[in-house]
Amino acid sequence: MSSDVSLHTRTCPLCEATCGLEISHRNGQVVRIRGDRDDVFSHGFICPKGSTLAKLDDDPDRLRTPLIKRDGRHVEATWDEAFALIDEKLTPIVAADPNLVGFYLGNPNVHSMSGVLYVKPLLKMVRTRSIFSAATVDQMPKHVSSGYLFGHPDLIPVPDLDRTSYLLMLGANPYESNGSLATAPDWPGRMAAITERGGKVVVVDPRLTKSAAAAGEHIPIRPGTDALFLAAISSVMFDEDLVDLGALAGHVNGLEDLATAVEAFTPAAVAATTGVPAETTIRIAHELAAAESAAVYGRIGTHTAEFGTLASWLVDVLNVITGNLDRPGGAMFAKPAHERRRGRRRFEIGRWATRVNGAPEVRGELPVSELANEILEPGGIRAMVTIAGNPILSTPDSARLDEAFSSLDFMVSIDVYLNETTRHADVILPGTTPLRRPHYDFAFYGLSIRNIANFSPALYDLPEGTPDEWQILIRLGATLTGQGSNPDLDALDDALFGMTVGGEVSDPASPIHGRSPEEIFHATTGGRGPERMLDFLVRTGPYGDGYGRDPQGLTLDKLKDHPHGIDLGPLQPRVPDDLCTPSGRIELARDELLADIPRLESRLGRNVNGGLVLIGRRDVRSNNSWMHNVDVLVKGRERCTLQINPSDAQRVGVTAGGSAKVSSAAGMLVVPVEITDEIMSGVVSLPHGWGHDMAGSELSVASSRAGVNSNLLSTGETDPLSGNAILNGVPVEVVPA
Repeated sequence: MSSDVSLHTRTCPLCEATCGLEISHRNGQVVRIRGDRDDVFSHGFICPKGSTLAKLDDDPDRLRTPLIKRDGRHVEATWDEAFALIDEKLTPIVAADPNLVGFYLGNPNVHSMSGVLYVKPLLKMVRTRSIFSAATVDQMPKHVSSGYLFGHPDLIPVPDLDRTSYLLMLGANPYESNGSLATAPDWPGRMAAITERGGKVVVVDPRLTKSAAAAGEHIPIRPGTDALFLAAISSVMFDEDLVDLGALAGHVNGLEDLATAVEAFTPAAVAATTGVPAETTIRIAHELAAAESAAVYGRIGTHTAEFGTLASWLVDVLNVITGNLDRPGGAMFAKPAHERRRGRRRFEIGRWATRVNGAPEVRGELPVSELANEILEPGGIRAMVTIAGNPILSTPDSARLDEAFSSLDFMVSIDVYLNETTRHADVILPGTTPLRRPHYDFAFYGLSIRNIANFSPALYDLPEGTPDEWQILIRLGATLTGQGSNPDLDALDDALFGMTVGGEVSDPASPIHGRSPEEIFHATTGGRGPERMLDFLVRTGPYGDGYGRDPQGLTLDKLKDHPHGIDLGPLQPRVPDDLCTPSGRIELARDELLADIPRLESRLGRNVNGGLVLIGRRDVRSNNSWMHNVDVLVKGRERCTLQINPSDAQRVGVTAGGSAKVSSAAGMLVVPVEITDEIMSGVVSLPHGWGHDMAGSELSVASSRAGVNSNLLSTGETDPLSGNAILNGVPVEVVPA
């Protein structure tokens, strides 16, 4: 490498794996990106997406200046012009009724320090309850079940991959997704290591995914029946006296009620519905009970289904009743460097509800499946703000949501692209690309299989006159609350930080309790914005220096001195001290969960010999819709295809390479056919996040490989406990096109 080339290390922000990158750059241009072999967590592992990070920054389609809509066309504007228009059109709607303004938050927000730290203050300033996000098309069941079990929706156990001897994995394909709600670089290598040390990996999935093919055993299952399968394993545990709480004994409530709840779900009773033979279910129960250590892990395939919350609950029920929760090699809780103390309170949902159908609030937001209803019904939402999201492609019943967005009085989007959603916006404010902002994984270190801390400074400065994301968010909040379109951002950030410091020094459990707020304020490094907040959170966190209380503790400066990250060690037991339930115990049998058991029981025998059902599909080169404008990630073979089993293809008359018309109760689309015996009979599969053929979007690469939008087929039905969209197991009809 030439001597004039500089090296920059950073954590990849494109998925949940938090892999370290080594970026070679010269004169403001990236020369090469490869895995950082010295990264304390990823050790050089990288997927195809990470090496393309610079493509996002260089993309000629990326927005670099605000756009405003004039006479139906988007034209460039200054930042002051854009905010003046927002102040003129949107601020009066907020003043009349904040709930008339809806917010949609896309998943890139949790990959951004500004998104994690400044979106919540924006929402609090506006005071709207009309908040929607990608969480209800992805993971809300896990938050609900964790809230009920452990007292807090973000207290989520993860499989201790590096120490387990048995991994039972349902509805997850980490070979393609790089893992989710379980942060770990190089899932393939870690799964292989389980086998190499004499353990076993079992994958339960309707498809023989790459993860399933690499596992010791693949168990096909009918979509939407994971909760039945897990209940049947639980019933074997109780029936055959295999329950052993281990170190959890004395820290669990509801064991007898749980035994009664799963009693009817015998392996024989569920076999015809799940497609899993009774003897297989019994054997898996015995293997779990006998394993030296074991972890049960379920992900998006189990969450985006008819019984998503029950399936999520039963995953951790099995971890508890086999004694594998909170022990090395089982399912454990991370302890991130920025973690805040959580009080004990009863987790509840439904503090408010949607206006049209009464769908309950969960974790401060409403089901995105209800968003179109909330806009289209008279008296509903009249304006939208979308932040780093593309719900027209990524949420259910997309055609109706597209119609709803067309009817809005005003819309603002913060995004890097003019895409299928932002084409509706009256104002588009360009977001900051990853190489031009600092990075620390607030969201994913709380889900990591090892306690890690890593900070990445920005590689490039922002162009002169371009605000950072935190400044955009603060300015938007101030504008919408009547403070004018050009407020003093430094003063606002100081006020926000001052409130955070004041709350901490007044907390008796804080390491800086009783200290002078002014002293802490001025001792915090990082300047204004997210770096200052990160320094404060790390210094008052579980490994922090406590502002001098522990001179060896963590600070932002110490993170900067370790560009390859700091390894804080393997996960450690945290029960009962960190449980947040009022009882201080694991609540295995909350009434809300038990009340849904009759609905699960009614699923037995239904649609056993029915028609085709649709499931989703991940691809290692794709991360929802926003990576499809990177040419090197979409070139090659067609990946937006309908996968169908050979017997089903012959029955319905479709041929490989031909086209099929796929219809559901919500809509219809035409898609190329891929015939494969890797998918079980009765199931077809489409990938998520495609459909880049809408007029008005400006994604030149994505539109050349448009694909089809699978969400045109989703009906908007939800799991009633969490409001999560049902995207797997959707009944469809397939005929030749």
